[in-house]
Amino acid sequence: MVFRAQQLATLVITCTVSCAAAAESAVETAGKTAGGRSLSTAPDPISMTSLWQLTLGMLMVLALIVGIAWVLKRSGRFQVAAGGGLRILGGLSMGARERVVLLQVGETQLLLGVAPGRVQTLHVLEQPLPAGASTLQNASGFADQLGRFLKKEKVS
Repeated sequence: MVFRAQQLATLVITCTVSCAAAAESAVETAGKTAGGRSLSTAPDPISMTSLWQLTLGMLMVLALIVGIAWVLKRSGRFQVAAGGGLRILGGLSMGARERVVLLQVGETQLLLGVAPGRVQTLHVLEQPLPAGASTLQNASGFADQLGRFLKKEKVS
């Protein structure tokens, strides 16, 4: 699930506006009697019901912020652009906490081993890999594998 910053902002604003509209309609409904007349007494703003609603609303907003931050961190798409043409071309998980990363710095491509507390250069490529070489030649895409699975073919 990959989000762009603008899409995330739109999602947060939409959720906030819909929650505010729901709260306004609840207040309007509570303020009227069955006959449609307004009640003469307003509810106490410091009642336990109001405090619980406020607390739950705040917890929902905090949970939404934490969830969005987690999604952005896991997707890896929300990285600060580095100067000098530094790009991550690909990566592969080798274990629970170890990764192999292909990094391009200018015209040079480096294969790095990344582990907790350690980054080591494994290989410096003499000739840069072409842009399409990062995908395996014999591996098919998800749509192809799903199509074969639905046709009862063996999925490799």
